[in-house]
Amino acid sequence: MSGRARGRALRTQSVPPGASASANVPEASPRGDRRRFNQGPTLAEVAEVHGDAARASSYEDERAKLETLYIGIGNMTFSNAGNLPEGTPGAPSKPASVHDTRGTSGKPVMLLSNLFKLNRLTNFRLFQYHVDFKPDVPNKAMRKKIILDHQDVIGRISMFDGMILFLPIQLDEITVLTSMHSIDDVQIKTTLKLTNELEPSSPICMQLYNIIFKRILTYINLVPIGRNYYSPSQAITIHQHKLEVWPGFVTSILQFEKNIMLIADVSHKILNGVTVLNIMMELSQRFKQDVQRFREACAKKLIGEIVLTRYNNKTYRLDDIDWNQTPENVFSVGGDEKTTSFSDFYFKNHGITIYDKKQPILISMPKSKEKRGAIGLVPELCYLTGLSEEVRSDFSVMKDVSMHTRLGPPQRIRALEGLIQKINSDERAVTELANWHLEFAQSLLTIPSRQLAPETIVLGSKKFKYDEANADWTSHMKNQQLLSPVHITNWIVMHTQNDLNQARNFCEVLSRVCPSLGMTVSPAKLVQLPNDNVPTLVSVLKTQITSDTKLVVCVLPTNRKDRYDCVKTYCCIDRPVASQLILSRTLQKQPAMQVSVVTKLALQLNCKLGGELWSVEIPIKKVMIVGIDCYRDSSRRGHSVGALVASTNSSFTQFYSRCSFQSSMEELMTRMKSCLTDAVKAYENVNGYLPERIIIYRDGVGDGQLMSVMEQEVSQMKYIFEAASPGYNPLFAFLVVKKRINSRFFLKRPDGSVSNPLPGTIIDSEATHQDWYDFFVISQSVRQGTVSPTHYNVLHDTTGMKADHLQRLTYKLCHLYFNWPGTIRVPAPCQYAHKLAFLVGQTLHKDPAMVLSNKLFFL
Repeated sequence: MSGRARGRALRTQSVPPGASASANVPEASPRGDRRRFNQGPTLAEVAEVHGDAARASSYEDERAKLETLYIGIGNMTFSNAGNLPEGTPGAPSKPASVHDTRGTSGKPVMLLSNLFKLNRLTNFRLFQYHVDFKPDVPNKAMRKKIILDHQDVIGRISMFDGMILFLPIQLDEITVLTSMHSIDDVQIKTTLKLTNELEPSSPICMQLYNIIFKRILTYINLVPIGRNYYSPSQAITIHQHKLEVWPGFVTSILQFEKNIMLIADVSHKILNGVTVLNIMMELSQRFKQDVQRFREACAKKLIGEIVLTRYNNKTYRLDDIDWNQTPENVFSVGGDEKTTSFSDFYFKNHGITIYDKKQPILISMPKSKEKRGAIGLVPELCYLTGLSEEVRSDFSVMKDVSMHTRLGPPQRIRALEGLIQKINSDERAVTELANWHLEFAQSLLTIPSRQLAPETIVLGSKKFKYDEANADWTSHMKNQQLLSPVHITNWIVMHTQNDLNQARNFCEVLSRVCPSLGMTVSPAKLVQLPNDNVPTLVSVLKTQITSDTKLVVCVLPTNRKDRYDCVKTYCCIDRPVASQLILSRTLQKQPAMQVSVVTKLALQLNCKLGGELWSVEIPIKKVMIVGIDCYRDSSRRGHSVGALVASTNSSFTQFYSRCSFQSSMEELMTRMKSCLTDAVKAYENVNGYLPERIIIYRDGVGDGQLMSVMEQEVSQMKYIFEAASPGYNPLFAFLVVKKRINSRFFLKRPDGSVSNPLPGTIIDSEATHQDWYDFFVISQSVRQGTVSPTHYNVLHDTTGMKADHLQRLTYKLCHLYFNWPGTIRVPAPCQYAHKLAFLVGQTLHKDPAMVLSNKLFFL
């Protein structure tokens, strides 16, 4: 593959992973920032510190040996207390007003968890030493070698990050060691100063436990990819889709409520079975003579993707394609005149022969906090990871992949217990743990929990309870009047000529199914489109939507995003009106299926027009529930959309919604201030009084952002309430909702088998954190795989509600998402906020019209 560079050309030197470019590379980058394109000090620069630049190759050999010795340790420095594990000091603690964090409702059930206790033997002790070298040894790898040379004093087991030394034995307060430099024959005086005996539950100990365990994972032939560890030797090939599935584990050792425990879950890395070069070749065949379109197609397909290089099992994000470079291009190594090509580098260092000499070079730019320069990657050696949106929409592919990745409780338990058994049968792993006086429990932790009773659903004049096994009331929705039906009048149906029959059939079936739901349907105005091009759609919308129009339905032949975006943008911003887009093939079903599909559409239309479908019995009054979520804005890099959805009535079935745009968390709360203030005023307009208590469920927050949320969101609430009404100071609770967690729970049945816990299961002990007010809720049912719990962390609570009441309220709110007649994973206001943020971030990119704020137009 060759040709002239497309657009801007990379006028910089990129190097393969593991290579160091010369220090005199021009300071320029394709992104416009000024960084040297090298990876830290060159080998020659390191040698010059010791006065001998000619021995750079000796240092390279030493470094290679030490990297083998210290596999799994990486570059973690214990002197830096940042990025502590969740639940450690530095994260928000339990609210001072809360004393009892456990509930009482529900029947007791016993669960297995994916937790293993980390037992410390009676002779476990850990000592911290500060290490000083005279003369100074700036090279970290050489420092580690010097420490290892004194195993007769410090013992065979140690952990050293270049400055801080950890030992399971106590030395004198000051210990002085001497040794000769392995290259310069200079005497090195090493001073070890005892600084601390660490508590077993201290944050530094947590870091140490995790480093030890990651080293142990390498003993059992698992390789690190990102933060997780995988087994390439057990890769599963899905030949028909050219995919590979690597099984592995995500692990972490944390302080929980009572014990330090290992949390482990099964993870899978999905790789494309063909190389990036193969993908580029396929695109080349598609655009044979059009080089420009070919390169644009490559950029669209590849830039932003994550690739894995199998020779070092590392992943890289692709930021650009340099069409000016090929594997035959040379780059300088070190500060001398020595150069090498990509082809020679890979052959010499990895024994790999590059066959296509004309392929371009892929560019991976460093993250802002990294000091390395641009990495050049050869397409022939890169494999795409994950699944593209195109693949995810392919039912056949996803079905075949899920057969290997969606493990049920029995299979997941076998994999986790197999991990511990493999560790206990490996001699090096057993020795490592014994030397640190540690051991893992052999079996998964058993946790007492509770299962709440099914809720009572109110549907029109009817009340019923659902089956607790699946928490689904779809069957009850047939021919039942809705809680608050809305009549469909003054509506238009747009369609192409080919979809005329589908449009007519939709109107006819809708008029038949709606009366049983309590809805009436006036005849629709059918509008035929000359075509489904964007200009045509906009032109017809402009001429057909009037001030009386209540609903626009558009039947489209394809699911092209530009068509969807233009209709939604016009109906949500330019001429605000409820809108529904339907693919014509959705309406091309058998008559029985058509009724089912159109019934679901009728329910959705009822919500978009301001109606309510059902409710649950929630006794608390004068309470407003708020859901907040964020989603990235696809039109502006680095920006995101914050969405707020708040209840406005006593049954929590009517909502007010707003959104904001921001580029940082600080800006989010500044902009959300007006949204929440308006929501409080909307509640007052509906009810005639302000809410006495406000409960906020905040989604979209990672563990590393908890302190920021506490400082910048929770602390600002009193000012926000004051802005809503002078002197207004309601009681409020602030809960962080986390879905991306590794915790798993399994129900132990009387016959000894295991299954997924039933919906309504609450876990508020053992697996919770020592200093937090937190709990887990399993609110949904799954048909395949293992159910995922949702974690709730209460950062603030002055409502006076008991923990039991807050847990039950949270579960009740999971019943009120009108797009699904069953329970969902998060409280309904959170899911509504997610839907709104997604619509605005992916499609609208502007604030929706205020006139729509009291309707669920975004469903």
